[in-house]
Amino acid sequence: MSDSKADFQRDTVLVTGSSRGIGEAIATRLAHDGFNIVIHCRASMDKAEALKQRLDERGAATRILCFDVADRAACKAALESDIEANGVYYGVVCNAGVANDGAFPALSGQAWDEVVHTNLDSFYNVLSPLVMPMVRRRKPGRIVTIASVSGLIGNRGQTNYSASKAGIIGATKSLAIELAKRAITVNCVAPGLIETEMIEDAPIDRIMDTIPLRRLGTPQEVAAVVSFLVSAESSYITRQVISVNGGLC
Repeated sequence: MSDSKADFQRDTVLVTGSSRGIGEAIATRLAHDGFNIVIHCRASMDKAEALKQRLDERGAATRILCFDVADRAACKAALESDIEANGVYYGVVCNAGVANDGAFPALSGQAWDEVVHTNLDSFYNVLSPLVMPMVRRRKPGRIVTIASVSGLIGNRGQTNYSASKAGIIGATKSLAIELAKRAITVNCVAPGLIETEMIEDAPIDRIMDTIPLRRLGTPQEVAAVVSFLVSAESSYITRQVISVNGGLC
């Protein structure tokens, strides 16, 4: 089974957590690339609707799904209903995530559970209802997960976040092996310090000295890498982790 550009015209991509930040940039870039976009949010419907309006004005075909990626039953119901009504996705970008930082001795069970259930469990919750329909589609497909530099090297005060993102990397690599013979590639993008709301409380001045490029990344720079991994040109790339971190390691 070979990929061709014709296979990718006007296909649909789900981008979880796409109402803001990196997810919004990814949805915007993929719409520009010519894909139909399923915008996802947990609660920020106003932001999702604003994004939908912007993308629709540019000629994209979009729709919105609203559910909590940590809620397995809600994921299954929303996603199965959507593909029954609108057809199978060829692409999924698992971007939705949260952080709840704190030194490990003081880290509450609630902070651990919130981050792990949202960031790691969502890998299963979102992809489990979608993988077999993608396989039965019998066409090339793309799955891209969003991890973090914290999942690769760890970070002070982020034991829960680092654990969840490292888990995503391992799950991505395993799923890539299982789906390779179906021409469905599975790759991971690991951003570093990106200009989003998530880093508002981070000690930027101290961290900047550890980044060789001496600047923060932008959501659009992450989206550009996702765009390539979703494209037909990436058909021989799978099971990889691509860092977008300015040289931070």
